[in-house]
Amino acid sequence: MKNYSQDIVRKKRNCRTSQLSESINHLSLSDNEDILDEVPGLKQHRISKAQKRREKKALQVKERELRIFEQEAENVYGARTIELETIKNILKERGLMIYEIPSDGNCLYCAIDHQLKMCHGNGLGVTELRLKTSTVLRENSNEYLPFLSHPDTGEMLTESQFYNYCDQVAHTTAWGGQVELRALSEALKCCVEVIQSEGPSMIVGEEYLKAGGSKLILTYHRRMYSLGEHYNSVQPFCQDEEEKLE
Repeated sequence: MKNYSQDIVRKKRNCRTSQLSESINHLSLSDNEDILDEVPGLKQHRISKAQKRREKKALQVKERELRIFEQEAENVYGARTIELETIKNILKERGLMIYEIPSDGNCLYCAIDHQLKMCHGNGLGVTELRLKTSTVLRENSNEYLPFLSHPDTGEMLTESQFYNYCDQVAHTTAWGGQVELRALSEALKCCVEVIQSEGPSMIVGEEYLKAGGSKLILTYHRRMYSLGEHYNSVQPFCQDEEEKLE
């Protein structure tokens, strides 16, 4: 009899638990809110948290607007823009404008190739120009080696390092600078003028110009790209094309 009574009590308790669980599961969000609103001070606390979220979001929006404003100011008054506008003005006085070259490590060779097409009607291509540059460097190591140093130590390159450098010039997209520019001038037997925003133009291979050779014109940009220095080519000035670049 005792066991039977315990079973009855246990069944009633389980039934009650099941009913309570089912009631909780069917309780809607609005029901929850109504119940919570009856707790003193809880509604005000919830509103306060919502207000904080709104204020945080508004602050994030203001911070974003400030960053946009600062970037716009940098675009208008920054060193990159000043450099670019200075070069544009120099070119415009000479009836020229920038011809943009991709920034991919080949900018010097692409700019030279574009100038060859402008002056002679056809270019040689980046691959051929790199090979010619490498050949001049190899054949004139005594002339060029003293101007090359190891990027980590700052020491002058050893002979083996120099020839490895020449291989990189020929077969990779290694960026070309003044040494390569001089080698290109020698390989092509032409003068190269490099217009920059600060100081006079740099002229390489002027002796070829005096001998009746052509002159190629490039522009040099220190701040055009975050990755580093860059060369562009030039073309005859055209107002419509100039506006597209702005």
